[in-house]
Amino acid sequence: MRLIAIAGNTFRENIRDKILYNLILFALLMIVSSFLLGQLTLGFEDKVIIDLGLSSMSVFGTLIAIFIGIQLVYKELERRTVYALLAKPVARWEFILGKYLGLLFTLLVNVAVMTAGLWLTLAWHGSAPWHAYLRLLPAVYLIFLSLAVTTAVALLFSTFSTPALSALFTLFLWIIGHFNADLIQFAKIARSAAAETVTRVLYYLLPNISNFCSLDSRNVIQSAAYYEPVRAAAVGWATLYAVLYCAAVLALAAAIFSRRDFK
Repeated sequence: MRLIAIAGNTFRENIRDKILYNLILFALLMIVSSFLLGQLTLGFEDKVIIDLGLSSMSVFGTLIAIFIGIQLVYKELERRTVYALLAKPVARWEFILGKYLGLLFTLLVNVAVMTAGLWLTLAWHGSAPWHAYLRLLPAVYLIFLSLAVTTAVALLFSTFSTPALSALFTLFLWIIGHFNADLIQFAKIARSAAAETVTRVLYYLLPNISNFCSLDSRNVIQSAAYYEPVRAAAVGWATLYAVLYCAAVLALAAAIFSRRDFK
C-alpha cells in the first residue's frame, strides 16, 4: 500500500508538470507533421508516417524520462518533504521504487497517447492495412522498455547529483547505449587483454539501448514501417534484459539513497 501511495502521488505530481505537456505536444505535432511529409513521397506515405511517428515517440519519451526522472528525488529534497515522508514508517527503498513506478506509469500513459495519435494519423491517411496498426505494438512496447531503462538510470543519478549533471550523465549514457554493441566488436579486435577486459565490463555495465532498437539485426522502427513481424522470442529477451537491468540500477539507487544523511 505504501508503494502504491508513493507511486500515485508521483503520478499526480508528474501530470501537473508543464514540461510533460510541452513535450507531449511537440511529439504529437511531429506525428501529425509526418502526414504532411508523407505527401512529398510517392507510394511511401505510410512508411514515412510510421517511421517519423515512432522516432518522435522514442525521442520525446526519452526527454520526458530524463527531465522528469532527474527531479524525482531532487524536488523532494529541495522542498524538504522527504523529511516528513521518511519520518513515517516508509523504507527508503520503498520511496525510490514508488517514485520509479509513478514515473513509469506516467510514461505508459504518455506512450499510449502518442500511439493513439499515430494511429489516428494513419487512419486519416486511410491507406494503411488493418494489420499495420497491430504491427506497431511490438515497436511501441520496445520503445517503452527503453524508456523504463532510461528512467531507472535518471533516477539513479538523481539520488546523488544535481539535476543538470544528472541530465547530462543520463543523456550521455543513452547516446552511448545505442552503440553499446560496438564495444563487443572492439573487444574482439583489441590486442590488449586489459583493454578487452575493460571493454567487456563496460558493455555489461552501460545500458544497452540498442537491444530495443534492433532485433535479429533489423531496425525495429524500420520493421514496423514495412509491416514486418517481430519474433516473440526476441521481444522476450529484450523484456528480460530490461527487467534485470532496471532491478540492478534501482537496487543501486536505493543503496545510495539509504546511505544519505538528511540531518
